[in-house]
Amino acid sequence: MWKEENNQLSRDFKFNNFIEAFAFMTKVALVAEKMNHHPNWSNAYNKVNITLYTHDAGNSVTDKDKKLADEIDKLFNGGNSIFKN
Repeated sequence: MWKEENNQLSRDFKFNNFIEAFAFMTKVALVAEKMNHHPNWSNAYNKVNITLYTHDAGNSVTDKDKKLADEIDKLFNGGNSIFKN
């Protein structure tokens, strides 16, 4: 579940291992590039933390962030993003 606080959307994702976490990050990177909206994120072994906010909107949460969050959720839940990889 994404949480919104301090003008940011954030969510932690957990995987079985590093390979799964890295594969997820690769899929997210492809979608983010197509949307021209890039996340702040970190990875430690099987965990990925993603934070979204829009620099051009004074570092606040916009519809762009919410759309990317929805696409990330689709990838995480095994569904297809509207952006084909």
